[in-house]
Amino acid sequence: MKYRIDNKSKNKLSILGYGCMRFPKRRGKFDPVETEKLVLHAIEQGINYFDTAYIYGDSEKVFGSIIKKHELRNKIFLATKMPLLLIKNKTDFDKYFNKQLKRLQTDYIDYYLMHMITTIEQWEKMCALGIEKWIKEKQKQGKIKQIGFSFHGSQTDFMKIIDAYNWDFCLIQYNYMNENYQAGKAGMIKAYKKGMTVMIMEPLLGGRLAVNLPKKIIEEFKKADDNLTPAAWALNWLWNQKEITLLLSGMSNMDQLEKNIETASNAQINMLKKQEKETITKVIQMFRESYKITCTGCNYCMPCPKSINIPAVFSSYNTYYVIGKIEGLKQYFMSTAVTSGKNVSVKNCIQCGICEKACPQNIKIIKELKRCQKKIEPWWLRVPLKLVRNHFSKKARISGEEKTNVQ
Repeated sequence: MKYRIDNKSKNKLSILGYGCMRFPKRRGKFDPVETEKLVLHAIEQGINYFDTAYIYGDSEKVFGSIIKKHELRNKIFLATKMPLLLIKNKTDFDKYFNKQLKRLQTDYIDYYLMHMITTIEQWEKMCALGIEKWIKEKQKQGKIKQIGFSFHGSQTDFMKIIDAYNWDFCLIQYNYMNENYQAGKAGMIKAYKKGMTVMIMEPLLGGRLAVNLPKKIIEEFKKADDNLTPAAWALNWLWNQKEITLLLSGMSNMDQLEKNIETASNAQINMLKKQEKETITKVIQMFRESYKITCTGCNYCMPCPKSINIPAVFSSYNTYYVIGKIEGLKQYFMSTAVTSGKNVSVKNCIQCGICEKACPQNIKIIKELKRCQKKIEPWWLRVPLKLVRNHFSKKARISGEEKTNVQ
């Protein structure tokens, strides 16, 4: 296993981290026996970073039991996340954090994340409830070592969020197909330059860059190196970049685990040669040839006066066609700030034309947004989306009222 140094803590982290959301399941629940085999083998092979979350079902509980049983707590770096979606008032900070410590059978968390931040306003609401003071208290007590956040919003908001607090690290979605999606390469570089440790989720786009790829793309990879799998190409593209400390992979069986460990054992910064970079560039172009909208994710169209995440909408729409319907809808749901209290539906476009004037690709954005709405906000999804948005809009209003009363 290869390791890279955390910029803030100087911890030596395995470049392959274990994402605990996809532990193996049996009859709809996490299988503790199979999970134990995977976790123990991962640690034996040098993986020392494990990432879970409160909302990952029984993931924290299952993982905590394994670590306690084998007395492995001091051999790993444990990461979990504050469920921001469930926070209603300041007492909830301790409520959920203490539950997590109990589930994980530990008295401290190495890497604690604010889970699924989508907008700067969402972070500001947490600040209004006293999250900054709470974090400092927990760090002083030694219960939280490193503080960070996972991100699912626009690049514009990401830039604001990393300047809004003295973060130690961030977790962003990033892969060769999503180089300009959400935080994107520009966000990653800025975080790195600020001294933050950058960690990557969805390196294989939920497995879509590993299996069921178009035949012509598989052939392109084989032509360049018949010994590397599509998954290895995707992982190496990430590990090649100096800004990235580690990436998370949700390995649900031993075959996935062993293959990823093998790939990680040969990975290093600047490992890709000119020919290999050209291969990935060709593959990206092959995907883009299937795009319905030629958006490059440059973000010049942002911010939208109605808070529509235009690049994410177009990326989700393209993913819908190129990768699959479910992945496209998932990307849209995760990137439209539904948890921020804003009503950010595509149909809110007021056709002001500001975005079209700024677009270097001369995309007819107003027209394309209407086309996107039919696919990524179908009639059967509108009601659930509206309920979620109304729920968080109500939370935002209550939070604002609480802040006013305190003042």
